[in-house]
Amino acid sequence: MGFSMPFRRGLARALLTLVLAAGGGLLCAGTASASWWNADWQNRVKIDADNGPKGANVGEAIGRTQVLIRLTQGNFKFDSAKQDGTDIRFVAGDDKTPLHYHIEKWDGLVDQVALIWVDVPDLAPGTASSFFMYWGNDKASDAADAHASYDPDQVLVWHFSDTGALPHDSTGYGNNALTPAQRDEAGIIGFGAKFNGQAPVKLAPSATINLSAGQTYTWQIWAKPAPLNQTSVLYDQRDSGGVADVQIGLAAGVPYVEVTPAAGPAVRAQAGAPIAGDTWHMITVTATADKLRVYVDGAKVAEAAGALPAIDGPGLLGGATAVPAPAVTSQAAPAPAAGQPAAPTPAAPAAAAPPANFQGELDELQISKVVRTDGAIAEAVHSQGPSPNLLVFENPEQTSAFSSGYIGILLHSITPDAEVVIGILMVMMLISWVVMANKAVAVARTRGANKRFRVVLRETMHKSARDLLPKLPAASIRAISGSSLLAIYETGSREVNERLHGGRTLADGTIAPQSLAAIRCAMDAQLVRENQRLNNLMVLLTIAISGGPFIGLLGTVIGVMITFAAIAASGDVNVNSIAPGIAAALLATVAGLAVAIPSRFGYNYFQTRIREVMAEMAVFVDEIVTRIAEGNVGADSTQLAE
Repeated sequence: MGFSMPFRRGLARALLTLVLAAGGGLLCAGTASASWWNADWQNRVKIDADNGPKGANVGEAIGRTQVLIRLTQGNFKFDSAKQDGTDIRFVAGDDKTPLHYHIEKWDGLVDQVALIWVDVPDLAPGTASSFFMYWGNDKASDAADAHASYDPDQVLVWHFSDTGALPHDSTGYGNNALTPAQRDEAGIIGFGAKFNGQAPVKLAPSATINLSAGQTYTWQIWAKPAPLNQTSVLYDQRDSGGVADVQIGLAAGVPYVEVTPAAGPAVRAQAGAPIAGDTWHMITVTATADKLRVYVDGAKVAEAAGALPAIDGPGLLGGATAVPAPAVTSQAAPAPAAGQPAAPTPAAPAAAAPPANFQGELDELQISKVVRTDGAIAEAVHSQGPSPNLLVFENPEQTSAFSSGYIGILLHSITPDAEVVIGILMVMMLISWVVMANKAVAVARTRGANKRFRVVLRETMHKSARDLLPKLPAASIRAISGSSLLAIYETGSREVNERLHGGRTLADGTIAPQSLAAIRCAMDAQLVRENQRLNNLMVLLTIAISGGPFIGLLGTVIGVMITFAAIAASGDVNVNSIAPGIAAALLATVAGLAVAIPSRFGYNYFQTRIREVMAEMAVFVDEIVTRIAEGNVGADSTQLAE
């Protein structure tokens, strides 16, 4: 009857545990703490969002926000997670509450980079807030939910990471683009969008994008303009009537927001200095019921009194919406009075040159119908920017050494034949360790009891000097139970008493020389029995020493044969495919050595200790026989006693 796959993997993992423990400890990146959100996940890391002076240094209230997690080879082992990252989970600092998240990018094979957005309910200003990232569960399904990662006030989020040309809205409102954007692999957050000044991207009109008069509003994007000194439009949204308008742009590199109401003068909030060229900057615009504000890289740079007008038209990213041409009415000019010259026709006013479409790169467009706090705006810069300093990854923790790294690769590559061999070796290892533990206790107990016995015997003989072999007190016998010397002494005492009190003495009451020889034989026999007791099961260690390496070698040879047979059958010689199989086959040899090496050390150690006890018993037999022979044996007793 064969072993099931889970059983065989359990045997292999158990053996590896013993092997690693014998070698000095598990190959873990950290020590798992007592609390663990879900035992099905093998790895986790604590992430600190540090808003203190050593981190982002954000002192204003932040509230709910989305934190960008950047995973690279430096802070994450991609081979310890599923290839598509669907086993990733995020849990709040209480290690109980799952957090919503979604993955913008996951490349665990080539670039080994991942971009994950985590919805954190609240981040404390001026200090660190912690949450956990879990991974390492092959059975986990995808739990990412982009829609749930944002609050209801977030009406649009474009990551520009879509494989198609149309930017897709990550919120639940579906505010997708109507026209394509040129995908740019050099965005500040993964992919971005490149604009050449010719093709702005149009937003689909929707009720959630429409603006009401005086509503609260936050518009945010990462921009890298080129050329910098050009006056260009980042975003424009105009009412269907063609008058009311909201425009966000760069006036010769200076960020601004301009609001044109349906009636009345336009209001502009414009920064005092241009942004630096050829670099990424976060441009943020907020609107309250009476204030328009502009932020650059999280810092407020402009403010003006004003409010948003009601707008129901679509938005345009990277360009200005067209202004509808005014209606032309035909009206005859009044006839001049008699004798008066005709009035000149007034010239039409010259139209102002419209701002140009944006040229450069854009990334991470976000629009919400609420004013985000200054702390949240600054937090976004420190989380998403080119030099993020918000997050600190602590040491990863593991529930076992088998969920990641090379150990995990070996376990997933073990063939069924190697699992059987390793299972046999595991049984041998367990038996040998049980034998060694038993011998350690038995030898230590015997040596300690022998030491106490000599003290008791010396005191008893001192008090009963007239007795040849005095009887030890019952209480003392219980205290020295397990002493091999006590067993020999009781055997000698019993033999002496049988002769002294059984009428088997010489006429003068002494013991015959032949009886002394019989007493020695009885004590030597007890010595042999004690020796057998101490050496009991030691043969199992010799079997482990001699048989373990050969069984392991057999498993390795079979595993290598199967690996090369598979290569011959497939005709594909790929080192990435055959190396794990050969490494797993060699694991059988390692397991055999792991059985033999501790057994050899244990066998040598216990044999030395047992020989010491044997020598002590042999000396003790001579001492007892000599004491019996002194003055209690008839003619030629000395010769017989020797």
